[in-house]
Amino acid sequence: MSEPFDLGALLERAQAVQQQLVQAQAEAAEQVVEGQSGGGVVKVQATGAGKLVSVSLDPEVVDKDDVGMLEDLVLAAANDALTRAQELNQSLLGGLDLGGAGLPGL
Repeated sequence: MSEPFDLGALLERAQAVQQQLVQAQAEAAEQVVEGQSGGGVVKVQATGAGKLVSVSLDPEVVDKDDVGMLEDLVLAAANDALTRAQELNQSLLGGLDLGGAGLPGL
């Protein structure tokens, strides 16, 4: 015969998982990742929370006659930084101890 369902234990485990999630999100928000484009001539930094914090341009890439290229490089670097921020979050959240949570699908 199987053991009776323990709702209290399930709720306790869910709270522990929630605390781990909040801690991982706070840790990610404090870390900074960098995205690049154009071989490093454009660099964008973002936090693990997805907030862009800086843009760095190599002066050689600034050409008033080709603003479109610079815009594309900045956009590509920003997207690279945000992708790296997502990867950081996945690596931190992947370390959460969900084993034995007793929650279907986790």
